[in-house]
Amino acid sequence: MFIDNVEITLSSGKGGEGSVSFRREKHVIQGGPDGGDGGRGGDVYFKVDKNTHTLSHFRRKQHLRAKNGQPGMGRKMYGKSGESLEVTVPPGTQIIDYESGEILYDLLEDGERVLFLEGGKGGLGNVHFKSSTNQKPNYAQPGLPGETREVKLELKLIADVGLVGFPNVGKSTLISIVSNATPQIANYEFTTLTPKLGVVDVGDYRSFVMADIPGIIGGASEGKGLGIQFLKHIERTKFLLYMLDVSSYRSLEEQYLVLKKEVENFSSNLAKREFAVALTRCDTQDAETINQKVQEVLDLVELEKNIGKNSQNYEYFVQDIYERDRAKPFFVIPISSIAKINIDKLNYALADVVCEKK
Repeated sequence: MFIDNVEITLSSGKGGEGSVSFRREKHVIQGGPDGGDGGRGGDVYFKVDKNTHTLSHFRRKQHLRAKNGQPGMGRKMYGKSGESLEVTVPPGTQIIDYESGEILYDLLEDGERVLFLEGGKGGLGNVHFKSSTNQKPNYAQPGLPGETREVKLELKLIADVGLVGFPNVGKSTLISIVSNATPQIANYEFTTLTPKLGVVDVGDYRSFVMADIPGIIGGASEGKGLGIQFLKHIERTKFLLYMLDVSSYRSLEEQYLVLKKEVENFSSNLAKREFAVALTRCDTQDAETINQKVQEVLDLVELEKNIGKNSQNYEYFVQDIYERDRAKPFFVIPISSIAKINIDKLNYALADVVCEKK
């Protein structure tokens, strides 16, 4: 089960009590106080582990606590410190204060470890209170309480390329073909119910991470469909690939404008990312029709014709990697994941722009 949003309560450990003890040994006169200090309570840490991909392990854990420190003992023996609590989260997790909504930490790097709550200090034993006027102190300090805080954990996946499109346009099929991801694929809308990540290896020691999210429909940024729930998972992507279905009852213009609008409504920063356009299922129509649709998109985004052709006579457009207009699509290319049409060209073009950003 993929869970990307949980609310939990975290508590550090209480410090152990100091000991009230007096030395009692044969042949030792006036032994005096010898109560040891209590142990320190356990701390709470967050640790990032790239082998963790979801927050589902917190689903039934509402309150997590570090261990309390042990009480001090006689003969000036300290109590054992409480065991710290290490909360493991995947990269891309934000720690948010439940009451204020303030983002406390944004954990991105694998192996990153941050101290979140400190354990309570152990109390002093009565050995510390001996003085010339108080030879027999019969009191010690209690341990200090730990800290408790309610937080919300929110996961935003980290990827290089984010796939954006209406339901059932071929996003899951594409990521299953080009990467090691294994999403559910079926011929109906909203097959994808959770985000998926896949690593695309293009050779020459170049690779990038692709993210597939559930399909976006008009009004997704206002809560319709599944889009608003998962749009946050492409917030961290460096590049967006808008996927338009040439066989859909929706026109290419409608698909493109609605998707751009929903991304803009969700996040103005996300809308400013560099992007490209892929026309999916191009094997369902002849090359001449597909080439007309490529030109239709070029006219829509106001790009001048600078067309190349592949061996099947499908036309495609790619801007120069170094002199491109970053406000317009880096490329417009027809693809078919099933027929493997232009898939290699797509991967190499994505690798060029992604690796340039690394």
